[in-house]
Amino acid sequence: MQEQYIPIKFAISLFKLLIAKIMLKPFVSPVLNGIIYYLLSLISGAGMNIRLVNGTSKCSGRVELLHKDQWGTVCDNGWDLTDAEVVCRQLGCDNAISAPGQAHFGKGSGLIWMDNVVCKGNESSLALCEHNELGQHSCDAGEDAGVVCSGKNILPPSRQNQSTSLAHVIVQKNGTTDANIRLVNGKNNCSGRVELLHMDQWGTVCDDGWDLRDADVVCRQLGCGFAISAPGNAHFGRGSGQIWMDDVSCSGRESSLLMCGNNGLGRHNCQSYEDAGVICSGKYFYLVVTSSNLILNDIIDYLLSLISGAGINIRLVNGTNKCSGRVELLHNNQWGTVCDDGWDLTDAEVVCRQLDCGYAISAPGNAYFGKGNVQIWMDDTVCNGNELSLMSCNHNVLGEHDCGPGEDAGVICSGKDIENMQTPRVCTSIRLVNGTNECSGRVELLHMDQWGTVCDDGWDITDAEVVCRQLGCGYAISAPGNAHFGKGSGQIWMDETVCRGNESSLLICEHNGLGKHNCGPQEDAGVICSGI
Repeated sequence: MQEQYIPIKFAISLFKLLIAKIMLKPFVSPVLNGIIYYLLSLISGAGMNIRLVNGTSKCSGRVELLHKDQWGTVCDNGWDLTDAEVVCRQLGCDNAISAPGQAHFGKGSGLIWMDNVVCKGNESSLALCEHNELGQHSCDAGEDAGVVCSGKNILPPSRQNQSTSLAHVIVQKNGTTDANIRLVNGKNNCSGRVELLHMDQWGTVCDDGWDLRDADVVCRQLGCGFAISAPGNAHFGRGSGQIWMDDVSCSGRESSLLMCGNNGLGRHNCQSYEDAGVICSGKYFYLVVTSSNLILNDIIDYLLSLISGAGINIRLVNGTNKCSGRVELLHNNQWGTVCDDGWDLTDAEVVCRQLDCGYAISAPGNAYFGKGNVQIWMDDTVCNGNELSLMSCNHNVLGEHDCGPGEDAGVICSGKDIENMQTPRVCTSIRLVNGTNECSGRVELLHMDQWGTVCDDGWDITDAEVVCRQLGCGYAISAPGNAHFGKGSGQIWMDETVCRGNESSLLICEHNGLGKHNCGPQEDAGVICSGI
């Protein structure tokens, strides 16, 4: 594999060029603007605020964070392998092997910045995990948390002793990024039967539970874009070796298939006729920003596909405007529809964002916008809601369905004026009041021309994260309740808010319904964001 390391100034120019071109594309979601600004902050070194100390290599040691120009430690209360995984990925140190506590790497001498850390495992930074307010803890230096990562650091040898704020970009050809996984018997090196190398022997993956999310991890791991389908039943022929993995369950955002849930290598109840396969989109080059996690690779690849025009493969037909209608996809140079089996507001949200049409208002089925007279391309669609493209959601193989045209899926989006896309801070329906700056305060929503508050029932750092991102205010530092920023005087619009943390708007999160609550103004929710 040949690698070309691009100087930092050129890398910044490249991303500014991406921004300029993306702003001209009407189908790009406004949430991508925030992603681009985040990428630029990483390249400039603003994202580097974590290090490992006293380990045997740069990929092991006591976890320390830089806050207010002072390095401090993380308490081991609740510290586990999922939290360590985020640290390893953030530092470009591959997978977490262990998460030792009790000052395994020695006691730190500074402040303790973080306590009660709870990560989901897919965060791009430890700061995005749930935790107490920075500096608030019940620990001493004997409880400092550490990590041991597998240590496959992807910085070039000439820069491994330099600051990790010197971001760089690696340009890689298809299918050359991982020596422990391969695709066999496909039409190209981005399709085929999935095989893993373990104990010096190649073996297959069983198709029990195998789906598009699992395939997406494989495609990204191999530098092959995103998954188009996840065929089972030995679609690419039977393997002749061991079956290494069974009951694989990926979230879709892991950097390696081995990070996904499974029965344990070599444990299975399968035969070779159940070998799993993948068909990936493929791509010519692959960008890796090593100062952040590998999830960004997929985002950058998608941005580049938008610039090249490859992202124009979806449209809405027969609606009252360009942001409502029957969902149609372009595949094999033919437009086709999406079946409404399992179709819901989460799936519609992905379509609206992909088409730069704001957020989803409804997801009508039963050919609400009329029957399509073409092919049905997609069925049994299941999205998480944070995908950048409908193609990235879980679904049957394109063209395989049990539907008729009377089941065509549609969407009605809120709509969005792209002239307001100049910065991430574009939302006029949410604000923060009575804080020390524009990125802290009581959360208020505009509904029916009236500003109102959000109740703090269930309010946490994940919900606050959505607000901060929606307002272009960085990440959430804390999520105070109990009218920390004073009582509001208007309506209480939201209660029992439950966000996954990846939503582009607070209104997309689960809640009781606008205006439905059992709260008083003394329960008004607030946020404190990092700012930009």
